[in-house]
Amino acid sequence: MPDAVAVSAAPAPDRMTARELLGRWEVLIAALLVVTCIVGQALSDAFLSADSFTTASLDLSEVALMALPLALVVIAAEIDLSVASVLALSSAVMGELWNAGLPVEAIAPLCIGVGAVCGAFNGFMVTRLGLPSLAVTIGTLALFRGLAFVVIGDNSVTDFPVAWTDRAFGNFGGTAIPNTIVLFAVLAVAFAVLLHHTAFGRSVYAVGANEEAARFSGIRVKRIKMTLFVLSGAVAALAGVVISLRNSTAAANVGQGFELSAVAAVVLGGVSIFGGRGTILGVVLALGLLGGIQKALTLAEGISSYWVQIVTGTLLIVSVLGPNLVARAREAHAGSAFRRGSWPSRGRPTSDRPREETT
Repeated sequence: MPDAVAVSAAPAPDRMTARELLGRWEVLIAALLVVTCIVGQALSDAFLSADSFTTASLDLSEVALMALPLALVVIAAEIDLSVASVLALSSAVMGELWNAGLPVEAIAPLCIGVGAVCGAFNGFMVTRLGLPSLAVTIGTLALFRGLAFVVIGDNSVTDFPVAWTDRAFGNFGGTAIPNTIVLFAVLAVAFAVLLHHTAFGRSVYAVGANEEAARFSGIRVKRIKMTLFVLSGAVAALAGVVISLRNSTAAANVGQGFELSAVAAVVLGGVSIFGGRGTILGVVLALGLLGGIQKALTLAEGISSYWVQIVTGTLLIVSVLGPNLVARAREAHAGSAFRRGSWPSRGRPTSDRPREETT
């Protein structure tokens, strides 16, 4: 009974083989992270120190926060390039509200609300007017940054309460882990649960994989996308509050270029720019890799700081090009296998026993 033997020998569909596990993008990023630690320590003895970890984490904390909802937006086959400008607008609003006499406890929710409104504006333009998110968010990137300068001008606010600035700049429980990274970890777990363990997350994947099929299956595509843009704006505004307290400075020019780092982390983490694929774990690992590379280049003597931008841009290109080359190689291999006749023909005899279903 060859069919029965074949069925019993087939691996369970929900059990990943060692070859498949090693082929996952997250495993590759983790391996690159280990290599970065080894090379970084070779370049500077201070690379693996607690102080190095703390400063590297603080420098990347706002980008890390913005990358989480941005990952969901990209999985849904959209993009939000306005996140850094929303961060700046949130910082400017925070400075003005503090000058107006409001306490930080009241300012933070208001700033997050401003970010949510910005995200809703992006979502409205994309879902209701049918405009491409790339064009919309390039426009709002300039619009929101301009609004930030209208709110606060060239001024900056630096007299925030010491209790709050110490929380934003301090470490958790006397460890080397910054409080901002603890906040990121909490949000990362929340977004991972939302994306990987809820019906909403499955809908996000469905929308990104095939929007028309998702719509015909009853998924409210416009509502899903609107929610994602609002989340992106709200978390970007939260990052604006964090950076204002961490630097003890609220200004309109903060966060310039952060959108590139956020997009690089998302794409490098294995999120497909075409939508429908990606994990929060991959994004977290990519953030660690980017932070490690930036810290290693900063500590290395004789290496210009401009190399940080060069390496970030190169990684962004490679992370887009790599999966496409792998996909083309697999298609070419599948095509050659079909031409060699190693694939079963479509018209199999009807007398063959059907493969047993696994529950």
